[in-house]
Amino acid sequence: MHQSLAPCPTCLNESMTSFTLGELAGRLGCELIGDPSIPITGVSTLEKAGPAQISFLANMKYAPKAKSTRAAAVLATEPLRNTQAATLVSVNPYHDFARTLEFFYQPPRPTKGVHPTAVIHPTSTVGSNPSIGAYVVIGPQTKIGDNAVLHPHAVIYEGCVIGDAFTAHSHVSVREYCRIGNRVTLHNGVVIGGDGFGFAKANTGEQFKIPQSGITVIEDDVEIQTLTSVDRATLGETRVRRGAKIDSLVQIGHACTVGAHNIICAQAGLAGSTVLEDDVTMAGQSGSAGHLTIHQGATVYAQAGVGHDVRARTTVGGSPAFEMHEWIRAATGFKKLPAMLSQLREVERRLAALEGKMPGS
Repeated sequence: MHQSLAPCPTCLNESMTSFTLGELAGRLGCELIGDPSIPITGVSTLEKAGPAQISFLANMKYAPKAKSTRAAAVLATEPLRNTQAATLVSVNPYHDFARTLEFFYQPPRPTKGVHPTAVIHPTSTVGSNPSIGAYVVIGPQTKIGDNAVLHPHAVIYEGCVIGDAFTAHSHVSVREYCRIGNRVTLHNGVVIGGDGFGFAKANTGEQFKIPQSGITVIEDDVEIQTLTSVDRATLGETRVRRGAKIDSLVQIGHACTVGAHNIICAQAGLAGSTVLEDDVTMAGQSGSAGHLTIHQGATVYAQAGVGHDVRARTTVGGSPAFEMHEWIRAATGFKKLPAMLSQLREVERRLAALEGKMPGS
């Protein structure tokens, strides 16, 4: 017996939304090279797009791929040749692709209002137009702004202050007294304000827990993806500044500062009291020791281990991390070490043989 498959959410959204190519060009502010009356019902890749879909080229070196596309139109930085597809000429095709995708797909949200199984403490307030799903818990003395979306099983502890347009997916936990700004999105399993990892060794040898009395502050327009932890400070605060984007499985230790518009990729980790200035990028599986500063505009390469301050607008790699051009040379040389060692041993053998033949040896 065959079971029919329901349409995917993207297909459902596409079936409900349609623009002409001219309307889409107007919304995006792009120059259109082609027929403005073509209907557009969705977005897809160059290889898979159909005649009512739009695609994009982030890099013109891949322009030959557009020759065989069935897409109605392609977002690109310049008009395309040798293709049937129209061109939407864009200064930033990747950004305009993201904007276009938003026209056709909106993620599901709980029904407007408050689900009857949600528990909101009577001393707490939630602003207008909320969507609060099943089994959500909001503790005492908490304030949440307008247009909040809390998916099932999200938990907000006591004394939190959260701004407008907050989205918490299932199993998000925001711990006591934390502060969250406007337009913040927390994906499944994110923990904001969990205890920092702080213990003092007693004279008896036992580990004594240091109370984590500080808070975590998340500023406006931050997005944090699944299963990431941003710990509260021992004293004072841990802060994620406006516009930062943090990937899945990231650990932000206590009393860290994550600068504005930072990108922190999956499985990265910051030890306590690390300071990232604005526009820093930390690639996947990179990490820092504590009590150091990675200065503005710096990039930490994948799997790099930072043990000291990083200068502004530099790229570092390796562990311990150092400047990228030197690290590339070192990594290239590392593969040659076995052959170099063999050559060195051969030179030593020949020198020893020569010394044995010299008079008086």
